Amino acid sequence: MKQVKRFSYTPILGWSMSRYNMFSICKRKYFYHYYNKYDPELPVRLIRQLKDLSSKPLVIGIAAHEVIQALLTRLGKTNKDIDRVKFIDYALRTSEHLTKTTAFHEVFYREMEEVTIDDIYPKVELCLGNLLDSDRYRWLVEEAIKTSDEWVIEPGGYGETRMDDLKVYFKVDFLFPIGDLLYILDWKTGKQDAERHRKQLVGYSAWASYHFEVEADHVVPTIAYLHPQYQEVEEVFNEFDLEHFAIQVRAETEEMYEYCRDLEQNIPIDKSDFTRIDDPRICSICEFRGLCFPEDYPIEALAEG
Repeated sequence: MKQVKRFSYTPILGWSMSRYNMFSICKRKYFYHYYNKYDPELPVRLIRQLKDLSSKPLVIGIAAHEVIQALLTRLGKTNKDIDRVKFIDYALRTSEHLTKTTAFHEVFYREMEEVTIDDIYPKVELCLGNLLDSDRYRWLVEEAIKTSDEWVIEPGGYGETRMDDLKVYFKVDFLFPIGDLLYILDWKTGKQDAERHRKQLVGYSAWASYHFEVEADHVVPTIAYLHPQYQEVEEVFNEFDLEHFAIQVRAETEEMYEYCRDLEQNIPIDKSDFTRIDDPRICSICEFRGLCFPEDYPIEALAEG
């Protein structure tokens, strides 16, 4: 199997689902996240501290991904049954470490006094148990293990690739070959989102097709939901699907380009042109809400720290 291609650094922005999703929801959050060093009013250190705040759902997802990565790495070396007691202990220690070392915006904005392991681990344990008890895991142990020397598990970098000469990013969790097909599994600990996740599936197909130089219909991308029970969504695409997706990505990229004063250097237009949304449902869970609504969400403690 061919190696993942590498690219030299260029400052021009690259499309990703998360970037465009943030851009389409709130331009001000997008500015704070990607262009904070150009803020003329606020200390960059403060904005970046807020940017680094995480949440319970995110940490649950990170913990599950880290443990699954370790599980697959071990499985690539041996298909012997795992010791569930040791496995659970490793998952617990991973969750504890993340809980202790993460700055949660639920705590910073005084929604909770603290986030404890009891807020994180039960869902992590359930997700992992659902995976271990799934037909997919049994299939990995019995069938996919045969090509374990070619597995790609949480590849380094940000998943950079090219689509219609544009810089784009798709970060895959797990890719492996079986016969003349490439399988991709993406683990999800959150809620199902059919439209968003189908877009991810097309992107994974495009990523694998580009890097490994295979036809789109030879890539089998799958979303694996780990909660509340194990469930998969799988769809195989063709070249027409990828061409249509490339048109969509170009249109969305050009929307973001319009907010650049210098396109090649990725320098933004004025902060004032990045308007903020005013929707309590969205703003109340944003890590930057203290900047937009300081009276409702004071940030003095962080600014002084």
